[in-house]
Amino acid sequence: MNLENYEMLPVEAQDVQIVQVDAVERANVDSQVATAKQYPRSIKRSIDNSIVIATMDAETAQSCGYALPRGGKPITGPSVHLAKIIVSNWGNMRTESKVVQITDKQIISRGTAWDLETNVASAFEVRRNIVDSKGKRFSDDMITVTGNAANSIAYRNAVFSVIPRAMVDKVYKAAQKYITGDLSDEEKLIKRRTDAINYFNDEYGITEAEVIKLCGKHTVQQIKANEIALLLGMVQSLKDGDTTVDELMNPIRESKEARNSKLADIAAKAAGVKEQPQPEQPANQTQDYANNKPARKSLL
Repeated sequence: MNLENYEMLPVEAQDVQIVQVDAVERANVDSQVATAKQYPRSIKRSIDNSIVIATMDAETAQSCGYALPRGGKPITGPSVHLAKIIVSNWGNMRTESKVVQITDKQIISRGTAWDLETNVASAFEVRRNIVDSKGKRFSDDMITVTGNAANSIAYRNAVFSVIPRAMVDKVYKAAQKYITGDLSDEEKLIKRRTDAINYFNDEYGITEAEVIKLCGKHTVQQIKANEIALLLGMVQSLKDGDTTVDELMNPIRESKEARNSKLADIAAKAAGVKEQPQPEQPANQTQDYANNKPARKSLL
């Protein structure tokens, strides 16, 4: 029904229209629930099919994980891409994510997931800032990009709160093992490590020393299979817009402004030491060099 025609209807007619819409939606849901009960899923087939898709190729497997810096340490986990793969194979589900509100400083997204077969539902809201560090509001395009990122996070959280964690972990670990490959041989490990470090340097200007710090290690030799998987998760988070290079490197790098400020403070202190006048010795006070103490004034 056209919204203008709806608003022209009397209040009683509007109430009837709402009731009719609710009845249609209820009947639609009841039909989906009945179908889910009639054709229950096979958990084993859902897991097997999800693993096949998640490990289809290296690019797909890499997209199944993420890594984000939080409190100086990265957190890792299954990504929204893995959530979509599992949902498509889990079946009998209704999922959705959308922006529900845009304020002056934040965009709010809500993700919902409903397992029609088990009648388990969950909803998550995610808030993302749409102002920069100086309080300036993002452009319309950037607000759209931020909204899409918020939708992805809300969708992921809602789905993984409904689908059993054991099933998610099984698919996630298979994808992680696929992207690291067989690194039992030292030569293979060195090649994968070198490729990962070179990628960070070429694509994002992150040096080898900074990559080592990102992994929480002290030497490049300490970067093993787990650290390589961590680096690949960070790359995926950067691609998805879940984080930025600045957010990723802030705990490690010192901003240009901070460095300039520190250098200015050091220069100011040095100049203050050089320009500080030497105190004059009182004429009637002599120095007792033997005791290295000022001599008392003569009472005579």
